[in-house]
Amino acid sequence: MNANELTELQQPTRRDALVTLAAVGAMLALGERAVAEPGTPAKEGTGHMSIACFIRYQIDPFQREVFQKYAATWHTIIPRCGGRLIGYFLPLEGTNDIGWGLIAFESLAAYESYRARLRQDPDARANFAYSQSKRFVLREERTFLEVVG
Repeated sequence: MNANELTELQQPTRRDALVTLAAVGAMLALGERAVAEPGTPAKEGTGHMSIACFIRYQIDPFQREVFQKYAATWHTIIPRCGGRLIGYFLPLEGTNDIGWGLIAFESLAAYESYRARLRQDPDARANFAYSQSKRFVLREERTFLEVVG
C-alpha cells in the first residue's frame, strides 16, 4: 500500500462525517432512555429508543423556506404516528442544498408500524403531496443508526 492509498483510507468522507454527527446527535437526544441496558435490544412498547432514522435530503437551494414549512408540518404528524422526532435541520452556513431529519424508534418493527400509520394519516399524505407538488426535494436517503452505548 502506498502513501496515497493510506491517506485515502484515513480520510473520512463528508457522508461519513454527517452520519457520525447524526449518530452523536441521536445519542445525545435519546440519552439514557436509548436502551434499557447496553447491548440489550429494546422491546416494542417499552418506550426505549434503540434506533434512529437519519434522513438526508438534497433540496433545491432556492426553496429552503419551502423545506422549512414541510419540516415544521412533521412536528405534529410524526409523534402522532409513533415516531420520536429529534428534529429537522438545515445548515446555518456552508452547504445550501442539504437538509436532515432525525427520528427515533424503539425498533425496526416500530418503524414499519409508523410507516404504515403515515400512509393512512391524512396530514402526512397532504405533506407528501405538498413536497411532490413543490419539487423541492431532489433526493432523499435514509440511514438507520443503532444505539450501541
